[in-house]
Amino acid sequence: MEFSVGQIAARAGLAPSAVRWYESQGLISSARTAGGARRYPRSVLRRLAFVRAAQNVGLSLAEIRAALDTLPEGRAPTARDWARLSAGWQTRLDEQIAALTQLRDGLSSCIGCGCLSLDRCALSNPGDLAARDGPGARWLSPALRKARPVRDSG
Repeated sequence: MEFSVGQIAARAGLAPSAVRWYESQGLISSARTAGGARRYPRSVLRRLAFVRAAQNVGLSLAEIRAALDTLPEGRAPTARDWARLSAGWQTRLDEQIAALTQLRDGLSSCIGCGCLSLDRCALSNPGDLAARDGPGARWLSPALRKARPVRDSG
């Protein structure tokens, strides 16, 4: 059974524009009818669920695409696929959790911006040690400096 973009969007809980955008990013694919309308196989529903789950743990679309590229063409990810792929993300998630824990624990003395204009910052610049290296955010955890994935609001 194949679905139109509107049908697949409704079943996946997405806007049709999001489905088309994910397709343009190479995360899912469709066939075209003689009239040019998109038709999606049922397996796209599982791929979309995989994409949303991976985004929820902070993966970029490039990382998600690389993970999906390890699967056979047109096959939906299985629970075994998810377990295999997500095991590779554990270290990254542990680093993010540690960085956020550090930020949370120091929040009363620092807003977490890495600002070096403060003479005393118990979290990011204790004793103003970074001043000798010049201006700029030097002490904010690298895990928190990474650009966040862009998400489709639709």
